[in-house]
Amino acid sequence: MESLSMRYRQLFSLFIIALVVVLASCSVSNHPQKSNSVDNQLGAVIQAQLAASKASNETDLTTALSRMKMSKSAKVIISRHNDNIIHLYKTGTLLLVVQNKYRGNEISEKLAYMDDTPSSISTLVSLFPIDAYRILTYASAKNLIDESSLLAIAVENKLDPTIVLDASATGMENSATPLIHSVGLVIYGQDEDSTSEVKYRKVGDNKWLPALELAWEPIYGALSGSIVHLEPDTQYEVEIVVTDYLETKKQYFFDFKTRPDSPPIDPEKIYYLSEIYNGGQLDLEALNIHGDENGYAKIIGDGPVIAASDEFLSAVNIGSQAYIMLENLTIKGGQRYGVYSDKTHHIWIKGCDISEYGNVANDYRGGIGYKSVESTSPINYDSGIYLEKTGVSVIEDCIIENPNGKANHWGFGHPKGPNALQIYAYHPEEVYRGQIIVRNNRFFGTDSNRFNDVIEGRKNAYRTGGFVRDSAIYGNYLAYANDDLIEIDGGQRNVLVYENEMTQGYVGISIAPNMLGPSYVFHNYIHDLGDETGKEWAAIKAGGLLSKPAGKTYILENYIITDRNGIAASSVSSDSTFWVEATNNIIINRLFNNAVGLGIFDKEKSPLSQFTNNVIFNTKIGRPNLDVASDSLLTHPLTTDTVFNYGLKNEPSIALPISDSHLVPNFSRLSDNNSPGTPLAFNIQIKEEQLSSFDNQTQYGNVDVENESSIRLSGNIWYKLPLEYVIEDDTILSLNYEIIGEAEIVGIALETNNSLTASKVIRLSGSQQYGNNLTQLVGYDNYGEITIEAGKYHLGKINYIVFILDNDIEQEENNSSVTFSELRISKKIVGMNNTDEDKDIVIGLTN
Repeated sequence: MESLSMRYRQLFSLFIIALVVVLASCSVSNHPQKSNSVDNQLGAVIQAQLAASKASNETDLTTALSRMKMSKSAKVIISRHNDNIIHLYKTGTLLLVVQNKYRGNEISEKLAYMDDTPSSISTLVSLFPIDAYRILTYASAKNLIDESSLLAIAVENKLDPTIVLDASATGMENSATPLIHSVGLVIYGQDEDSTSEVKYRKVGDNKWLPALELAWEPIYGALSGSIVHLEPDTQYEVEIVVTDYLETKKQYFFDFKTRPDSPPIDPEKIYYLSEIYNGGQLDLEALNIHGDENGYAKIIGDGPVIAASDEFLSAVNIGSQAYIMLENLTIKGGQRYGVYSDKTHHIWIKGCDISEYGNVANDYRGGIGYKSVESTSPINYDSGIYLEKTGVSVIEDCIIENPNGKANHWGFGHPKGPNALQIYAYHPEEVYRGQIIVRNNRFFGTDSNRFNDVIEGRKNAYRTGGFVRDSAIYGNYLAYANDDLIEIDGGQRNVLVYENEMTQGYVGISIAPNMLGPSYVFHNYIHDLGDETGKEWAAIKAGGLLSKPAGKTYILENYIITDRNGIAASSVSSDSTFWVEATNNIIINRLFNNAVGLGIFDKEKSPLSQFTNNVIFNTKIGRPNLDVASDSLLTHPLTTDTVFNYGLKNEPSIALPISDSHLVPNFSRLSDNNSPGTPLAFNIQIKEEQLSSFDNQTQYGNVDVENESSIRLSGNIWYKLPLEYVIEDDTILSLNYEIIGEAEIVGIALETNNSLTASKVIRLSGSQQYGNNLTQLVGYDNYGEITIEAGKYHLGKINYIVFILDNDIEQEENNSSVTFSELRISKKIVGMNNTDEDKDIVIGLTN
């Protein structure tokens, strides 16, 4: 990494020049640049164009409306609401909505005096789809409409009226929903301009850790977000400070326990397959096998293969039985599904091998397979596992391959055919909705026998569709799809997709539409896409923000290397608008043509989206290739480094140097340095059992260790801790200290053995002139934080760090002590902020 760091130092000094070059190479929107969340909605466009027309009377305004260049769907809305639009414009109501003036009574006062207030509100709902629920909630709170009018407007605009009814009646309580390694948080009753500071810790720990701020979610008017990289079966606490538009702060507290890595098993309900299976379908409903919250019923594969003919819908029928664990089963057959459940919860499928399921096409029409010439519907949605209206479930360590059918490619229209896994997590009861974990599986087809989607979500265009909420897909290998490798379309509140390797699909991950965010796509390795014809669209596909509003997706630190596009728009109900925040990704494209080879292809350029510190490069043309609004873009300096970009390998992870300001709290992961055994950053753990007296220096005193991060010495004492590390020129040691009393030497030594060497002692305080003098770093109050440029002392490989409190006086006269805490070794990456906080992070897979 040294050569990379050197190039990085040089490049960053030219940061501004590099950024200008990048922007010059981008295709930038001709749309007016926007400023807030409503600006690209139809109502805002109409307001801007009517204002620009200078029209004032009704006739001129009608003419100006009719001459606007709009899509067909927009023209339909304008035609339907023409008179209301003109009245809302003339009274200034349209402008107030554009300006986000919901907090006072200005909008309500204007609407209250309309000739037909419900009709005017219905018009605003049609013109501002992202804000539709906010407008209805506002109107209801201000008593501008009664419940029957609210219901009528909701039905007309295909909205859910329960969202704007009393929160207590709809169960909208603040919540923390834990999974095994994460938690989803929701705080209702919030405002778009509110900000949040989130921190968390294990119960019992002293140190709080920062998490990513919560995201504004406009449907329920909530702040939502996730904390990741948690430990299983562990109690945590979270503190959130929300600051509203008036700078008023309010604290929220959550405590929760993450779920265990394996479920509790009822010892009385452990079944070996050979004892309960006699061929055909394994029907758990017929066998009345189920568990309860105190223990799952567990079925263990012990040799027999479940082989079902196509007379059975599925080879294994879980049905509505709950608290079921299937472990190490080999499953073949089933007319449509290998494993099927319906309206249930708490299902755990582990280590199962599923294949040869689903229908065989005996008739092809336009390249699409049908079961027979009599069939009226093509073969579609056959799945290795289908969890229908099922939540709170885990699928792990499974293999799903070789279905009986195969999907058509896009040359014959939208692919139809089998999936590996199909999820519809909208259980009838809210408490059991979502909460699906899909981890460490291998789902794959072949080049000639491909899935439709590898992981499919049903009801894509509904907020109740797909994984719904609080779900995680991680650690999987997914390959060979003629459409999406992962599809999380629909409800996406706190849905996480991370640490997956994806290849050979038309699309890597589909988030189109995201109807309830935020969702998170991070640390994935997406490479070498393509359907069976070699065609592809994008690594991450997004769209439908206005037609199916309205959720945000974070796209963080993924490694994408493929031919066509990185993050790209896709039309959902004729709308390609999306809302993403993409940070620290590396996106490499290898082809170049019209709509081909774009790192970012943002056709509608919503001002909500931000693209920050990404490396984006097209190897075909030797420069970045983007279609994005310039004020949404801040690229990484290495975007313009052809040596770096052409040198990137097609491998699961890449180290990327970034400044501390671009670290994503709780998500970013540090990289190992290229030197063997020398990590870029290393928090020194002080384990009491590893400490021992150094040389013959210790005379008397005590050593106290707290939380493996702090050591307190008192008396006249030198103690060493094993620490194998190579100190190089750019190595930095940082620590906190507190010194009480006087001493001859207070400091540390970085030693190779158990013998004292003056040149390896770093003296921070004390009267004796010994070792390297850094007393100038210690503050007047004798406590604080210091940074030591250890590389200056040319120490090379060390084996110990020695903690020193040397004070050769009588014990009864000695009241001196020193505390060292939060010790950290890191590498100095000069060129960003010239601080030890700059670091390399992992892009792509981190495990």
